[in-house]
Amino acid sequence: MLSQKLQDALNEQMKNEFFSAYLYMAMAGYFQNEDLPGIANWMRVQALEEMTHGEMFFKFLCDAGGRTNLLPVDGPQNEYKSPLDAFEYGLNHEQFVTDRIGKLMDLARAESSHAAQIFLQWFVTEQVEEEANFSLIIKKLKRVEGDGRGLLMIDQELAQRVFVPPAAAGA
Repeated sequence: MLSQKLQDALNEQMKNEFFSAYLYMAMAGYFQNEDLPGIANWMRVQALEEMTHGEMFFKFLCDAGGRTNLLPVDGPQNEYKSPLDAFEYGLNHEQFVTDRIGKLMDLARAESSHAAQIFLQWFVTEQVEEEANFSLIIKKLKRVEGDGRGLLMIDQELAQRVFVPPAAAGA
């Protein structure tokens, strides 16, 4: 059984995951409008991942006897100065999510909720990957800054990304 405090915190994180999906769809639109369909694809796949993460929180809350509470999601930023600006914004957002997951893990530990800790461990590991992905793309964008051919090569590379649903944490 989940405490009300932990249940509320999990519902808040579910909202954060759905907001992340919304944010990355907005970024996909930005990149599509910038004639960078490969990067737009990468962001759409990122949005699908985040939607799946939100669904994982929904399922965990239900399975753990908690009550889901779908909270309002704010509108995301839709415009960026450059592809680099968008990815830096995305990295900053992922760092926020990492912090929130860490605080959730701390709460689960404080309440001795072993099931929540096991569930959240997958997200702790996932956030390392999320931040690494954004950081690598930022490094590449900085390396080619001002070189349109380099940006087109990154666009082609990111076009190859496909959505693969997670096989862990109750997905």
